[in-house]
Amino acid sequence: MSNLEVLDYKREHTIETTTQALLIFIKNAVAGKVKTRLANTVGETRALSIYRALLQHTRNVALGVEADRQLFYSDQVESNDEWPAEDFEKFVQQGPDLGARMHEAFQSAFKAHDRVVIIGSDCATLTSQIVNDAFAALEQHDFVIGPALDGGYYLLGMRFFTPVLFENVTWSTDSVFTQTINKINTLGQSYTLLPELSDIDYEEDWNKYGWVL
Repeated sequence: MSNLEVLDYKREHTIETTTQALLIFIKNAVAGKVKTRLANTVGETRALSIYRALLQHTRNVALGVEADRQLFYSDQVESNDEWPAEDFEKFVQQGPDLGARMHEAFQSAFKAHDRVVIIGSDCATLTSQIVNDAFAALEQHDFVIGPALDGGYYLLGMRFFTPVLFENVTWSTDSVFTQTINKINTLGQSYTLLPELSDIDYEEDWNKYGWVL
């Protein structure tokens, strides 16, 4: 999206949309399909247990945020799980890769919201305050990013839909954050950063940060 296209989009979407949406991407909790890098050293059963703890933590974080909460499962919606339907609107992620799935989720959310933030379920030190700070930052900046220690990000927020952030990114690498910042700079838009946190991907991450759960 060029600078002119961004400006056109912003002009077209200055309608009365004053709510904010929190998008939460999770994986269905199935042994062997979650925390696979962690499972290489702790085993699939232990990795699943750790992921369930991260899900609980993420749920508590989300419940402390004033926003329309939209939960996106990796494979299928689970109607009778620990995510109550009265607190979370439930969907299935759509798209062949992470970028496409986030693109679809953001595009849908911006139909009814003017500030949208996405988080995953891998960060043991994420807090409700950090997410609330992200929404507050969007009052002054076009984008807000929570950088992860591994070179990715644990949170991304924007106040207008910007599909270029999800295009031609080498996902699951240590350059995701840098690629994203470069795209924002190319657009000439403003951004601010949140505290740098660690995702739980390996046993050493869990041993260092998992104690908070």
